[in-house]
Amino acid sequence: MKITDLNGTVRLNNGVEMPYMGLGVFKSNEGNEVINAVTYALNAGYRHIDTAAVYQNEKGVGIAVNNHPAGRKNVFITSKVWNSDQGYDSTIRAFDRSLDLLNTNYLDLYLVHWPVKGKYKETYRALETLYNEGRVKAIGVSNFLVHHLDDLLQSAKIVPMVNQFEFHPYLVQPDLLAMCFNNGIQPEAWSPLMQGRIFNVKEMHALANKYNKTIAQITLRWDIQKGVITIPKSINQQRIILNADIFDFELSDEDMLLIDHLDMHTRVGADPDNFNF
Repeated sequence: MKITDLNGTVRLNNGVEMPYMGLGVFKSNEGNEVINAVTYALNAGYRHIDTAAVYQNEKGVGIAVNNHPAGRKNVFITSKVWNSDQGYDSTIRAFDRSLDLLNTNYLDLYLVHWPVKGKYKETYRALETLYNEGRVKAIGVSNFLVHHLDDLLQSAKIVPMVNQFEFHPYLVQPDLLAMCFNNGIQPEAWSPLMQGRIFNVKEMHALANKYNKTIAQITLRWDIQKGVITIPKSINQQRIILNADIFDFELSDEDMLLIDHLDMHTRVGADPDNFNF
């Protein structure tokens, strides 16, 4: 990944350029809250918005994107099929609903949200159909561990372009990163700031002081230097702007390793091998 600025992209395995920095809208309320958050991000120069059916805010994301001078074609939109909609036919229907809510005729990226046992292969087959029909520019998965990817790749006709999973200094998952990179699957981080817990890590305070940056900026820069797309969530305009101010410094190799070694194999979200939703 060549790091340039907020408009920088990474080329996916099918040639699509995906911005390596985006805004996540998990828990951003439908209506003015999510519309404002997306608008703040687009005004700040973000061109990548990550939503999902289960977030119940796709309509607001669509309003913000379609009303912004940047224009729909210049904004990379990701959404995801929820677990209760998994299966071949129901995934196609769920995709259509997402397009309607977003008020767009295509998605840039569509993901299988969780590896629902006995269903994710058929769900992914539906994504392959949508991709072959040209209705989505890239497809992938979310929360897939190494064994899920191994299993999927046995039947998939198209290698996933992206795997979005929980990734932060307390959950580095080097084996999963290596699996993705070795198979041309772009890793993407959710909860990069550990749902706020990163601000309590003393080593991150020391690095923030060293580089004269915020803890969030240090963490997000680490993500991108690891070759991982990052989508921090915020509804605060100033924080959205500050989160993107990570392109005027570079973490040293030793400080990258220092953050790597904070790994505690600790999740802030659900375990992909043990979830019940």
